[in-house]
Amino acid sequence: MSAAPLRLVGGHGSPYSCKMRAVLRYRRIPFRWIHRGSAQDVGTPEVPVALIPILVFPGAGGAGDEAMIDSTPQIRRLEQLYSERRVIHPDPAVAFLDALIEDYADEWLTKAMFHYRWAYPADVHKASLVLPLERDVTARGEEVARLSKAFGERQVGRLAVVGSNETTRPTIEQSYRRLLTLMDAHLQVKPFLMGARPGASDFGLFGQLSQLALFDPTSTAVAVSESPRVIAWLHHLEDLGSLEVSEADWTPREELDQTIRALLSEAGRIYVPFLLANAAALERGEKQVECQIDGRPWVQQSFPYQAKCLRWLREGRAALSSDDRTAVDRILEGTGCEMLFT
Repeated sequence: MSAAPLRLVGGHGSPYSCKMRAVLRYRRIPFRWIHRGSAQDVGTPEVPVALIPILVFPGAGGAGDEAMIDSTPQIRRLEQLYSERRVIHPDPAVAFLDALIEDYADEWLTKAMFHYRWAYPADVHKASLVLPLERDVTARGEEVARLSKAFGERQVGRLAVVGSNETTRPTIEQSYRRLLTLMDAHLQVKPFLMGARPGASDFGLFGQLSQLALFDPTSTAVAVSESPRVIAWLHHLEDLGSLEVSEADWTPREELDQTIRALLSEAGRIYVPFLLANAAALERGEKQVECQIDGRPWVQQSFPYQAKCLRWLREGRAALSSDDRTAVDRILEGTGCEMLFT
């Protein structure tokens, strides 16, 4: 690897950007944080889809810089390049469960993040005013008003894409409250999901909750009411560079807490039905998903990326050894997550 630092090009209002910044800080990997679209965002290589964060790896021996998107592959790439302070559990079976929770955080909890930010007037007001200014805090007057109006209208218009509507509101909001309760219970047992050191799922949850419980007014108020402990945990997760860890800090598979199974049951309750219905709709060529989640109707636009998530989870389980797959299936039995693989 080049001695030059990596570049993380993202935004403070992006949960995935905050997720990856926390990963790099914890792993003590030198990097530069650059706000997308700011004056410092110069020379960032082109990426196939205009998403953040962009992780830029400096080219070696005069080669051009390499950029990649998507936080989960970014984490896996860092695991290949840097050996210290890994976030992937050394036990393949536990690593798979960790990846399943990370996927739930990235792909379901983001629905709550987007919903609370853009469905409530107070939250729309704050996000529309604050987030566009992060590209240039010196912007003033009419320019600020123009940016805020355009940004807010665009994001509110995308609510249907993530599944936020009056039909799905109760399911989204109740699932967020349950997650806070489940996390509170786990944090009374262990400081991180994977033991005394964080795994990828910790950072997946941190990314979404950094917005839900630390920035957006309505969902932050819910977190204060339901679990101040989670808010304190998020403050720690933001920069774990000073945390000293060892291999003994990972929880072995036979000692996984029931609180982890409870989190998997929550994913099985609300995320798994959506994944399966979304994949079925896409296979039929339908542009809309209609199904039942947690006993309520769910309606949203079908989403090709989340069909890929389902495929990747199935491929990950299939790649396990027979013994590891048996261990995973035993833990998942009765959580609802086993339906992904039947």
